[in-house]
Amino acid sequence: MNFSTSAFTLGLTAAIATFPASAANVVTSIKPLELLVKAVAGDSVSVSTIVPPGSSPHNYSMKPSQRRALEQAEAIFWVGPEMETFLSRLLGGHEFDGRVVAFTEISEGEDNHREDEHSGHDDHGHDHGDGEDPHIWTDPQLALNMARDIHARLITLEDMKKEELDANLARFEQDLNAAERDIKASLAPLQGISLFAYHSAFERFAEHYELQLDGVLTLNPELSPGARHIAEVQDKLRQANQPCLLTEPQFNRQWWRSITEGLNVTFSTWDPLATDIESTSEGYIQFQQSIADAVLECLPEQAQH
Repeated sequence: MNFSTSAFTLGLTAAIATFPASAANVVTSIKPLELLVKAVAGDSVSVSTIVPPGSSPHNYSMKPSQRRALEQAEAIFWVGPEMETFLSRLLGGHEFDGRVVAFTEISEGEDNHREDEHSGHDDHGHDHGDGEDPHIWTDPQLALNMARDIHARLITLEDMKKEELDANLARFEQDLNAAERDIKASLAPLQGISLFAYHSAFERFAEHYELQLDGVLTLNPELSPGARHIAEVQDKLRQANQPCLLTEPQFNRQWWRSITEGLNVTFSTWDPLATDIESTSEGYIQFQQSIADAVLECLPEQAQH
């Protein structure tokens, strides 16, 4: 065998090792769900995510190629109709029966026939969010519940090894709990600092870590807030103790800068969609740390005005 042939063979072997031929085909709606799938399955799955970097799941328009990816997927994971509204009608149809896992329940009156039809299946009825704020993946313990649901679905797929999935899930739980303890300790100095968020995506994280979230700029990122709501938020900012506004890269920055003009507010940016987090088995824990790091920028000695 000559050198070029040997090199080709080695390269092909490496590619096969990196991307197993038997990898299950999985589609997730948003990047944080991809990270949770990777935590459970590692390289045993091939994962594609619908909502690309810089876009919002609240108002995304899906491409035909993404529709085809959904049709070919063995498993589809999404938060639910209160989050990825653009998927509600499509995934509510019979075409994807048995392949879809929603982590929040379908709203009252929406596709009730589908809930009735699947009431005995594993992939429905997981209302980890208690029917409230759908940004459940920012809470590490709710994310752990989601990982368990992902595990339950993946072990039903052909060629998936239950022993590996079991070990991955156990390791993820252990690492996540350790990271959670470290993050909670690191955020302790923020007690008493008034945090404000662009929209409700931050509420789950703040509640879990007992942070003081005093206001949300917009109740619905798809709509401009009314003058009364803006005035209320501005009044809260004036009265707040060392207010810090946590913004998001997916939304227009000029809008919130105009609201805070003339006020003594510090700023930090966090990304609920984990755009810059590498898609690995450790990715979700790195995502949690990235949120904590953004919040720590609100400390007076680190804050940027």
